[in-house]
Amino acid sequence: MTALVNQAKVSSTHITRDPVLAPSMRKFRIRGATINDLDVLVRQRHAMFEEMRHRTASEHRIGDDSFRRWAASRIRSGSLRCYLAILRDGKVVAGGCVWLRPVQPGPGWAGGVEPYLLSMYTEPEFRRMGLATAIVKEAVRWARGEGYQWMNLHASRAGRRIYKKMGWRRSWEMEIDLD
Repeated sequence: MTALVNQAKVSSTHITRDPVLAPSMRKFRIRGATINDLDVLVRQRHAMFEEMRHRTASEHRIGDDSFRRWAASRIRSGSLRCYLAILRDGKVVAGGCVWLRPVQPGPGWAGGVEPYLLSMYTEPEFRRMGLATAIVKEAVRWARGEGYQWMNLHASRAGRRIYKKMGWRRSWEMEIDLD
């Protein structure tokens, strides 16, 4: 489904008409990405990691090549759904993905997959226009429609404010460097 952001306000359950939508949003639409968008998805993920912490060219090459293979196989299998914000002229200015991530069984949960939001990125000159919010809302709408009970993500410092405003709660994970 394509959510027409230039004509509608995306809610967590459906798309509704909104005559007071900001003029800046009237130039965009949100659409599902395809395997043909892989170059854009890799470029956006590269830029996301570059902004979070500088990486060497070698680290980026490894990450970009590995993500390209990983994403291609999951887009083809249907376990990765990505969304793009597109200008009227066709330029992609934001994107994000939902991965149906395998999860082990636990109390009250037989195991299976859970939707995991990842690779959210907006080109710097198009930030603070609601594009990331529209993409997240479309991803949440899809996951709810598929019957999933929850969704997870790993938020960057820059994204935490956006997610919190949308009702996401902090969960707790810890990590240790092993090298």
